[in-house]
Amino acid sequence: MKYAITGATGHLGQQIIAAMQPLVATSDLHLGVHTPSKAKAYQEQGMHVAAIDYQQPDQLRAFFQDSDVLIYIPSKSHDSYSRVQEFENVLAAVQQANVHHFLVMGFIADQVNNPFALSAFYGYVPRRLAETDLNYTIVRNALYADPLVPYLPELIERHNVIYPMGDQALSFISQSDSAAAFAKVATTPALLQRGRIYTLTQTQAYTMPELATVLSQVSGQSIGYQPVSLQAFSDMYNQNNEGPMLASMYAGGALGLLATVSDDYQTIMSHPAQSLADYLQANYRKS
Repeated sequence: MKYAITGATGHLGQQIIAAMQPLVATSDLHLGVHTPSKAKAYQEQGMHVAAIDYQQPDQLRAFFQDSDVLIYIPSKSHDSYSRVQEFENVLAAVQQANVHHFLVMGFIADQVNNPFALSAFYGYVPRRLAETDLNYTIVRNALYADPLVPYLPELIERHNVIYPMGDQALSFISQSDSAAAFAKVATTPALLQRGRIYTLTQTQAYTMPELATVLSQVSGQSIGYQPVSLQAFSDMYNQNNEGPMLASMYAGGALGLLATVSDDYQTIMSHPAQSLADYLQANYRKS
């Protein structure tokens, strides 16, 4: 078997590899990376490592060739146009490389009326795949819970959650739970259903006062909810020019478009995803 994974040295990619290792032979794992030196440890364990660039079709075809399952993790570009171009390159290579099943990462902010800067990309992918004859499955993630751990000290200092969300809710999944589900789907033929879209979330979404309550319980500090404006949020978190993209995501959230809750994780893993409180309790203590 050949399991190919793009973005293998990224945060999610590394966790998918860890989740795959108990399920398949190490030699079955083929890792596509931008910088091979970062994957040296994987190569030493017997995994296959290849340099790929989403703008280099020949590299993509060679890496994808004859994959039983290809797990595609998009790049971190901040606009839909760049990502759609990337996806078209990937899709063309998949169609030429005898890929048996294409397993694609999605995100819940893919609605046609969502102002999120990447919603056009996430909405484009399933529609584009639907017009092909490929065997494909999409796994949509809720927001990652992971960034809340390093963010918590700032919220303690502010005494408030400040997301510009109004009275709407956010749905979360941890990267480790997402990775476990990706690995289970990739290695379970019955779950690799053509055209199936799975949505990975915890069992509830949280309004901002509810999120503040969870964060207060985890930290032992009093945290309330005092939202800032979208523009203020964009200005505050504009490191690496990410501010407008992040603000646009919460603009979608304020419309109720990030509150999706699904039991697909339970379907895949036969148990519910780790709750937000349990995840934060376990990981805040380590930080």
